[in-house]
Amino acid sequence: MPQPDKEFNNIKVHTQFSICEGAVKIDELANYCKTNKIKAIGIADSYNLCGALEFAEKISKAGTQPIIGTQINIKYDNQIGKITLYATSEQGYKNLTKLSSLSYLKDKTSNEPYCDIEDLTSHNLDLILLTGNYNDFFGKLFSSNKLKLIQKLLSLLSTTFGNRLYLEIQRHGESFEINYENFLLKASSQLNIPIIAGQEVYYINPDMAEAHDALICIGQKQFVDDRNRFRYNDQHYLKKDKELIKLYQDIPEALENNYNFPLRFNFKPKKSKPILPSISTNKNITIEEELKNQAKKGLEHRLNNFIFKKNKNESQNEIKKIYEDRLFHELEIINTMDYSSYFLIVSDYIRWAKKNSIPVGPGRGSGAGSLVAYSLDITDLDPIEFDLIFERFLNPDRVSMPDFDIDFCEEQRDKVVEYLKSKYKGGVAQIITFGKLKARMALRDVGRVLGLSYGHVDRICKMIPFDPSRPLTLQESIDREPRFKNEIKNNKKVEKLINLSLKLEGLNRNTATHAAGVVIAGNKLAEQFPLYIDKNLDLILPSTQYDMYSSENAGLVKFDILGLKTLTVINKTLKRLKLKKIDLDITKINLEDEKVYNLLSTGETIGLFQLESTGMRETIKQMKPNKFDDIIALVALYRPGPMSNIPIYNDCKNGLKTPDYIHQTLENILKPTYGIIIYQEQVMQIAQTLAGFTAGEADILRRAMGKKKKAELDKQKERFIQGAIKNGISKEVANFVFTKIEPFAQYGFNKSHAAAYALIAYQTAFLKTYYKEDFIAATMSTELTNTSKLREFVEELKRLNISIIRPSINKCYSEFKTETNKIYYGLGAIKNVGFEAISNIISEREKKGKFKSLVDFINRVDSKDVNKLQLEGLVKSGVFDEFDTDRNKIIQSIPKIIQQIKNINEDKQSNQKNLFDSSSNENFDFDYVKSTPWNKKKLLSEEFKSLGFYISDHPLNEYNEIFNQLKITSYKEFLKNDKNEALVAGTIMTIQEKKSTKGTPFAIVKFSDNDGEFELFLFADLLVENRDKIKESESFVMTLQKDKLITDISKRRINLRKILSLEDMINKPYANVTIELNENYNLNEIKNLLTKEGQTKINLIINNKNQKIHYNLQNARKFDFNQLKALKSKEYVKKITV
Repeated sequence: MPQPDKEFNNIKVHTQFSICEGAVKIDELANYCKTNKIKAIGIADSYNLCGALEFAEKISKAGTQPIIGTQINIKYDNQIGKITLYATSEQGYKNLTKLSSLSYLKDKTSNEPYCDIEDLTSHNLDLILLTGNYNDFFGKLFSSNKLKLIQKLLSLLSTTFGNRLYLEIQRHGESFEINYENFLLKASSQLNIPIIAGQEVYYINPDMAEAHDALICIGQKQFVDDRNRFRYNDQHYLKKDKELIKLYQDIPEALENNYNFPLRFNFKPKKSKPILPSISTNKNITIEEELKNQAKKGLEHRLNNFIFKKNKNESQNEIKKIYEDRLFHELEIINTMDYSSYFLIVSDYIRWAKKNSIPVGPGRGSGAGSLVAYSLDITDLDPIEFDLIFERFLNPDRVSMPDFDIDFCEEQRDKVVEYLKSKYKGGVAQIITFGKLKARMALRDVGRVLGLSYGHVDRICKMIPFDPSRPLTLQESIDREPRFKNEIKNNKKVEKLINLSLKLEGLNRNTATHAAGVVIAGNKLAEQFPLYIDKNLDLILPSTQYDMYSSENAGLVKFDILGLKTLTVINKTLKRLKLKKIDLDITKINLEDEKVYNLLSTGETIGLFQLESTGMRETIKQMKPNKFDDIIALVALYRPGPMSNIPIYNDCKNGLKTPDYIHQTLENILKPTYGIIIYQEQVMQIAQTLAGFTAGEADILRRAMGKKKKAELDKQKERFIQGAIKNGISKEVANFVFTKIEPFAQYGFNKSHAAAYALIAYQTAFLKTYYKEDFIAATMSTELTNTSKLREFVEELKRLNISIIRPSINKCYSEFKTETNKIYYGLGAIKNVGFEAISNIISEREKKGKFKSLVDFINRVDSKDVNKLQLEGLVKSGVFDEFDTDRNKIIQSIPKIIQQIKNINEDKQSNQKNLFDSSSNENFDFDYVKSTPWNKKKLLSEEFKSLGFYISDHPLNEYNEIFNQLKITSYKEFLKNDKNEALVAGTIMTIQEKKSTKGTPFAIVKFSDNDGEFELFLFADLLVENRDKIKESESFVMTLQKDKLITDISKRRINLRKILSLEDMINKPYANVTIELNENYNLNEIKNLLTKEGQTKINLIINNKNQKIHYNLQNARKFDFNQLKALKSKEYVKKITV
């Protein structure tokens, strides 16, 4: 029996960072350790140290000793397999980091990360090596019967590692373990290498075994039922101490070494202060002096080219003194905090980008409040002009170090990353991120490995509301959605799917790269921090193995290099204007342009950065902005919380209300925002003005108010009141002011960020005001794959009376092109066509002239640019209508067309004469597959599939006559008139189903009619009743009501009371029909159309020589929309009344 203080140590826990292998969440493990009073536990994730810092931090807090290890692949004699390494000291962790990085960086052509034996022996100091199980490196050699090679390697490693080498014995009851264990025991005796007991732990509780098996299948892309796949048994849970001691009691040496294992460690990774990158100046001056020189030179440039010009009536010496005082104040803080190199690095790559014509944003985040940043060209906002505070960005009391978020043109962002790589070589990396098995993803993955049909699983997944702002877990969705319970009750396979998905939900599923984060930390980054390369992706830089949280804890300073699509739009617009000999400098436009504010005040802001959402359009219409400060305020206010202040801002701005400045001393601070505290900077200014806080202290107060921690808040309140009393303010007044500003501070916005983004918003508004066709075409060209955005812009073009040229193979281009009051549709926006393929086809047209016919197209196009899906997309969108309007005929003939294109290409390559050469193009008659032309509904339905909306016609158009007779109106007309209820027709464009806070389902449905698009809410009962019917591109007739309680017509809510399928409605027989005929009527034709008996009473009126003769057909006939349509087309039918 073991001694009372001895405890078996689980030293090989695989957390969820062992992707699709480990199912242990570190938080759950920490709770387990705390509850069970575990003394020590070890992490040994496969191929990475991603979780090492988080593991060390959280396990330590639980009162348990963390042991840090990882499993690394070793390659020898063409065999690759895992060994386990543990770091006993800080030096050992450095070696572990080097080896982990090296395994990815060493051989970029290999699909598997690995190190050589030589790498291992060269970096062995303070590392402990365990040989692993029968599936690992030595186990694979044993399975291959390479026993002599094993002995040779073990002898080598024993010489290198000494007593830091263990032969690992594992007992999970798996068939291969026994023979391998016997071999290891024999080798231990022969080579005098100690043995140690260990278990591979993949999950905490035994009931997780089946879910873990599904996780393995997800990673290996195999089915659970596949008998030939590799399987673990159900013994890989975190077993209790007594159970494990009993399991290994026959080999006391292995147990003893396990007991003593934690005693060999005196190290864990710890949080580090920021490690700022050091750079050389190539001069005999310090980094601090270099920053000062560049900042002074940059300020001189800003003063002469911008600041003095804006302030012509003021003394240049006085202005210069204000700016220089601010500059030196900032430089003192920057240098004190060792942030000089950070500023210089950011300035360097921004100046490089601007020099290479890569658009850069004016600023983002609190960094826009720095005059040094403005002087170094990091930002393009004058912080003094816009009253921005540097200490909001950087001050000695900040807990976490800030970073500059820089926006670049989305299409050229990678060039900046390439530049960093060329400049800093191995000292730069991106930051890893981890994709999670969220509710829908878990269901899809588990459903796939269980072999359930895609359609069935997809239907179940869609029961989970898609709402990124308030994502529901799978359990929350099950609790709120009755359809889940029905599925589980009726199908055992679904029950299994749900149970397994619930257990796997939240685990890491895959690795990815942070959208913006880049770290720079000297030339030997891979030796200081573990790096990773995704072998399946062609990435510019390696990634850190630490995620953003752990990277910051490790001391890495992040540089955010973001891609902003709007900068791409602005850049494309300016390029288009340049082709028209219009050379516009967007940085020098007038920020007080009356026409721009007139456009904004109309609320017609589709396409404008930050200002185009439905709610924002209504808000800006009410605000009627007339100065740049209004746009800044709008960007800051339009968020949950401060939105409630928008009506107050508008009323005060428009003179309907008197601003409340809280206290007379605060009027100057709050006057620009009409008494409302909108910005965090205002909170800081109030603390400085009223209570004598320094800027750094004011930032601490702001953060305390934002975080709402009572102890810190009480402390700050006392400091605020005392400071106010010293400034001659009474205690009561100080207390009152503090109480008033506290709620505002909780959601106050960063003015630096709002001002920077307001500037981009204004630039887009300027372009739309003066160059609307080019701006909209550029915007649409950056949204080629976003059909909902394209649809919005098509509606906007209609409103602006700009005609849009339908997709045409001879008129249109890959992107959207413009002429005055005309935009040609971008063929790259057609679904499934592909931008590169259509660009090649257009290039052929530009080189050799327009396509004369479909046969000419077949003869000239390259086979690599067309496949079945691509041709279907082109045909359905109508690009070939100028050759043949029978789209179905071409669709049915696509296999023949593709084969013909391939034959022609092969003939060209073999220099054979093609049957369809240019001399015979026009005479050749392609043998199309026989088919029936699509009717209007089918044609538009297929067009919708290829474009995401309708462009050649609208599905409701053919029903205009019946709509008039049934008094079905348009949505726009209903809004205008004074009726409280009406029938409105619409075609569904998009459906977004959500859950209310109470858990009841509702849907936001976007409809379309001839006047435009409109949104309606479909609430619980109506949604459940019609869920199977409401689908995209289907048309409906709805009974709508206006909310009578709201007197303002423009603000009335529209309620949907009934919804009926248009198909059902038109197929419904009419009760009475009157048909009026001219003298030239064809009685036999009418008779044939009305032969079938039905439920409709038919009245005929025949006009005969100024007389009207009335007939009532004796028997009721079948008469619905189809008969109505057929008769309406006859020239002798004067009128039909239903």
